[in-house]
Amino acid sequence: MIANYGYRDGSGTYIIAIDTEECNGCGYCIEACPYGVLEITIDPCEPLEEKMVAAVTEGCRWKLKYSCIPCKPASRGDELPCITACEFGAIAHSW
Repeated sequence: MIANYGYRDGSGTYIIAIDTEECNGCGYCIEACPYGVLEITIDPCEPLEEKMVAAVTEGCRWKLKYSCIPCKPASRGDELPCITACEFGAIAHSW
């Protein structure tokens, strides 16, 4: 299942999607994120399974536009650190 974190405002849609079926909770994306946007938590899509997966922190969900912009390819010219670190391709950004 895909867990979507973020929002839409007048300037665009800012969503980080995490495929909770692909994510194994390894934490490599958390280590790679220089701005503390991600954390490991119980799968919000299947909380009864108690599977640990990556998720966007509560404090960053409503400011992704500002938290993630330093890593965006347009500003750096390469892949996003969290996406590169994910061995299973479980993370996607919408903007």
